[in-house]
Amino acid sequence: MTTEKSAPHESTPEEAGPIVELKSIGKSYGNVRALHGVDLAVEPRQVTCVLGDNGAGKSTLIKTISGLHQHTEGDYLIDGKPVHLSTPRQALDRGIATVYQDLATVPLMPVWRNFFLGSELTRGPWPLRRLDIERMKETADHELRNMGIVLDNLDQPIGTLSGGQRQSVAIARAVHFGARVLILDEPTAALGVKQSGVVLKYVAAARERGLGVIFITHNPHHAYMVGDHFAVLRLGTLDLSASRDQVTLDELTHHMAGGAELAALKHELAQVQGIDVEELPEESTSLRAASAASP
Repeated sequence: MTTEKSAPHESTPEEAGPIVELKSIGKSYGNVRALHGVDLAVEPRQVTCVLGDNGAGKSTLIKTISGLHQHTEGDYLIDGKPVHLSTPRQALDRGIATVYQDLATVPLMPVWRNFFLGSELTRGPWPLRRLDIERMKETADHELRNMGIVLDNLDQPIGTLSGGQRQSVAIARAVHFGARVLILDEPTAALGVKQSGVVLKYVAAARERGLGVIFITHNPHHAYMVGDHFAVLRLGTLDLSASRDQVTLDELTHHMAGGAELAALKHELAQVQGIDVEELPEESTSLRAASAASP
């Protein structure tokens, strides 16, 4: 008996509309409202970047989309149909995979074992069924190379890889097991410049494979390198929703950093002797227009 993987999904030009769509989505924990009125659409072959400060609601949004928590307001649609996911497995079955910061890997296990962790291929009849090691190695190597990841030794512990390489293996694993939407939770947060570049390259590769990518990050520079659409969360609400041609990097950075709050801070600092605020940026008119246009 052989355990088969689900076939990877390749988006086609005929597919219309977003894979995942949130309409006025909200999540409350008792009297605490963590999300309210958030609209988001994830299209095939598009990287949607979700930015926000600590406590903005990014983690709650991830948990809602991935099926860990159920939304309490609004509509959650997959392929245009309303859903209420109660487990991450239900999200996976619909092609929504999440790569968290800890990557869900076992550092002392080989790369190929981590690639198939929880979905191992087997051969032989029960009770003599055993792991099909050779096929798992061949498949892991093939899928990694398809993503542009070349590792000399798949038997090396995954913990010996760099942070960027481990992130890349996790991305390739999600693609292999049929992900249509890939959620990346702060994949570059603990990485240096070079390794962040490695991860961003594979984010772009996932987009080229036809996936819709949700890229959660604090870093507007990383987001702008690969993003097609940008959503900024603030205190659980959508503060900005703009496509790449509607916002510049400077505007995105300024909005991410606080926008109107920075202007108020500049005014307060101007009252303090010894602080020159003349060269601090003002809130741009185009940024205010993008904010007004966001839902």
